[in-house]
Amino acid sequence: MTNVAGHLREQNGMYQMILSWKDTDGKRRTKSISTGLPVKGNKKRAESLLRKTQKEFNPETMQQVSDLPVSEYLNRWLRESVMNLPPETYGRYAYDLGRVVVPYFEKKRLSLKALSPRDLETFFRYERQQEEASVQQLLDWHKELTDALQYAVDNNWLKVSPIKEVDPCLDNSPVLFTDFITDWLKMMKSRVEITTYTSYERAIVHKIVPYFEPLHYTLQDMEQHPKYIQDFYQHELDRGLTANTVIHYHANIRKCLQYAFQIGMIRSNPADRVERPRKEKFKSEIYSGEELEQLFKAIQGDPSEFGVIMAAFYGLRRSEVVGLKWDAIDFENKKISIQHTVVTAKVNGTLTEIARDKTKTKSSCRTLPLIPACEQMLNKMKKEQEQNRKVCGKSYCTDYLDYIYVDPMGKRIRPDFLSQHFPDFLVAHQMKRIRFHDLRHSCASLLYANGVSLKEIQEWLGHSDISTTSNIYIHLDFSSKVSSANAIVNIFPENAKV
Repeated sequence: MTNVAGHLREQNGMYQMILSWKDTDGKRRTKSISTGLPVKGNKKRAESLLRKTQKEFNPETMQQVSDLPVSEYLNRWLRESVMNLPPETYGRYAYDLGRVVVPYFEKKRLSLKALSPRDLETFFRYERQQEEASVQQLLDWHKELTDALQYAVDNNWLKVSPIKEVDPCLDNSPVLFTDFITDWLKMMKSRVEITTYTSYERAIVHKIVPYFEPLHYTLQDMEQHPKYIQDFYQHELDRGLTANTVIHYHANIRKCLQYAFQIGMIRSNPADRVERPRKEKFKSEIYSGEELEQLFKAIQGDPSEFGVIMAAFYGLRRSEVVGLKWDAIDFENKKISIQHTVVTAKVNGTLTEIARDKTKTKSSCRTLPLIPACEQMLNKMKKEQEQNRKVCGKSYCTDYLDYIYVDPMGKRIRPDFLSQHFPDFLVAHQMKRIRFHDLRHSCASLLYANGVSLKEIQEWLGHSDISTTSNIYIHLDFSSKVSSANAIVNIFPENAKV
């Protein structure tokens, strides 16, 4: 066995393995192999991979990789890339290569070194015309082949990648922006949370595509004329939409065009060259302590009573209120854990409730003290549910026995019930109109007014960023502002109190 020496080299922020050995003629040979590992934080891992490669590398029996058939090379690349790809990405690559790309090139019997841009263009043309592949499928295969062939270049098996100048759309017909963003949306369905996807869908299907479709702008048009995007923003603002809504549209467009840039469809992201609207400062109505006391008295016996109290005292979101389960209540240690949520989203055109054993963010998962008043309320609700189940018998819904907030028939309270019923209740009782979510803001303001620090309020409300707490939820009442004014008024000559 030939003794193979080796060392690591940094190249373009990545670790390269440099192997060295003497051939049968005594001539020193070297070979560069990419580890696929970024330099930062991966030294030990790269060193381990180097030792393993040195041990397994056999130059005497090694077939030149460039001589391998394209199909065999792709399978080899996939095997060697498994450690460096996220599981979801690897699974997608393995599926596409095994189902489409490898079988095609198996029939062609082309070697890696013989693979030309024309061969790749022929592949894409075949899949587009014969198999009726979508634009998005073509783009995905192009990305996978680009990664695979770049690996060959990094390891000096190829001098240049033959796919570099290949247009996956083949016929060179321009891709419409609306077609691309529609295909991108389909791709995102399996990559993001369903609630995130429905948010994308509302913006793209109902707003972005209807505006751009009659204009027939291509991706290249959008790249060359960022003003087209700016015109869309202005159009929506002129229609009366809020700046924050348009900012949401911007996020969708930018993310889509960034993907087009990453896969080589455009050379830059035009969304980075437009002025998005300035984010509007959040304004919220809140209840004072006296108003909350009045609300608590009026709400007694109402179906929304539990939700109102939990939102106002604990600052829970409606998804957290509805998602509360009995196992989250530790009666013995007087604790309540916020760890379950129920949200609504449109799935295939139908409004659907989605229960999740996780919160909005990691910070939203929190444990709070169980105060006596809430403990009494929960014990009362538990007894009522047990009684209702006995009275209703088989008519009682048993699907939600682990949930706290259910109606007399055992059905879980819907999240939208709270946001829809609460304003109507306030009107009926001639109380100041606020949103249900404003009870959370009221909770934060009362905590702040009573000397609780921003850090403590952040943890109480479950914010991941303290700036959210300080910028949105802290609403000082007017009397606090007057006190602040009187504290500094002495600097004025008149010394007049407010």
